[in-house]
Amino acid sequence: MRPSSPSGRRAKPALKLIAGGVLAVALVSGCGSGGDDDGGKSGGSSGGAQAKTLGKVAMPKVGKETNTMGTWVTDTNFVKGEVNEIVGYSLDGATSKWKIPLDGQICWASPHMTEEGLTAVLFRDGAGEDALCTQVGLVDLKKGKLVWQKEGSDTEGNAGVQFDQVTIGGGTVAAGGSGGGGAWSLDGTPLWKPEYLADCDDNGYAGGDDKIVAIRGCDSEDSSTQRLEVQTVNPRTRAVTSSYPLDEKVEYAHVISTAPLVVAVDTGDSDAGTGTTDILTIDDSGKRGKLLSTIDVLAKGYQPNCPATSVEGCTELALDKASSTLYLSSEVDVDHGGPGDRITGLNLKTGKETGRTKMAESRSLTPVQTEKDGSLIAYLGSMYSEAGGVVRIDPTSFAMETLQKHPDDMKDAESGMDVYGDCTMIYKGKRLYIGDSRASRPTSGDGGTRPLAVVFGTA
Repeated sequence: MRPSSPSGRRAKPALKLIAGGVLAVALVSGCGSGGDDDGGKSGGSSGGAQAKTLGKVAMPKVGKETNTMGTWVTDTNFVKGEVNEIVGYSLDGATSKWKIPLDGQICWASPHMTEEGLTAVLFRDGAGEDALCTQVGLVDLKKGKLVWQKEGSDTEGNAGVQFDQVTIGGGTVAAGGSGGGGAWSLDGTPLWKPEYLADCDDNGYAGGDDKIVAIRGCDSEDSSTQRLEVQTVNPRTRAVTSSYPLDEKVEYAHVISTAPLVVAVDTGDSDAGTGTTDILTIDDSGKRGKLLSTIDVLAKGYQPNCPATSVEGCTELALDKASSTLYLSSEVDVDHGGPGDRITGLNLKTGKETGRTKMAESRSLTPVQTEKDGSLIAYLGSMYSEAGGVVRIDPTSFAMETLQKHPDDMKDAESGMDVYGDCTMIYKGKRLYIGDSRASRPTSGDGGTRPLAVVFGTA
């Protein structure tokens, strides 16, 4: 089947680095962001609390790039995936509270977390370079405990099945990849296994809420390509409750949301490094799914970031489920590229634009998450002369209110995490948490100041 992509990191064009100093990306691919120096009008408001650097996790000393995926925030802990372990910190990130040792590097970490604080991780079966991604673990992020660890086996009893990613949803932990998919209940009971030498496999799953959605790939006649199908399945039995076949031109599919069902696809024309050409909203209430709307990502210059072969992991976007509004960064100059320096809202039922922010002057503007009242939290990127910050965007007027400004002595660290990092952002309790998904050696470009994780806040 198709090869996996360990980091899923988009290529970062040198042209953008020259023009803007640092590239405008956030969440899984990049953190602090810079922008063009084109003198556009700023959409930001003055004011906002001056935040402090509450805590930093030092970059581990590694000889080569190492996966450290996993950034979560519970009511009591800030939790970070690190080198062959998961570490729980105080909410300000200043104090280590517990550690969970793993057999090897983290291959994938689900962004989803149950109300009880449970999540799923995939890791290697040893610390060596030849160790494989065969170990699936259920982690209690509140107690700092590896609840169980399982190794996948196929329908013929062959153990050591390799997976590419893992998710959690509907009381099920599901892992998929080029070798097929398997699942376990939260008590560790096997629910289904990868089929042995099958023509069709589950390339991966998306979870969250009470659903599991599978991207099913079937070999074509010449075995050089796959025909993909989006399947909503019963989380306990894998019985298909709804299916939607994708166009044969689609090479990769990524699930942005399971409820509503929103899928980003790549028909092979994505040359901007987003991994996406179109975003589809699908009604999966019936046995055969129905297409509700299509958003042309390429034509409009929107900038989601979807790792090429990963079913989950799309970032640089936010979704308000109550209003069915998707928020995406977009380039002001679509033809010549540049950082995503404004945010556009799109109605998923119609595909039509609901509004857009003004251009953020000389810096990027990236969606982070939506709040209960429907407002959007976004990251305002750093510049050469000023650090980044957090803004709130009104979902009706798209006016911006500055919530916090980061200390200027961290602008180089933020920029370094942007250019050299693959990061996740979470805003909770008036704090912005940034965690890098990869540990690497310092470079002259970041001055050796880049942390693995940092927490900004006013208290």
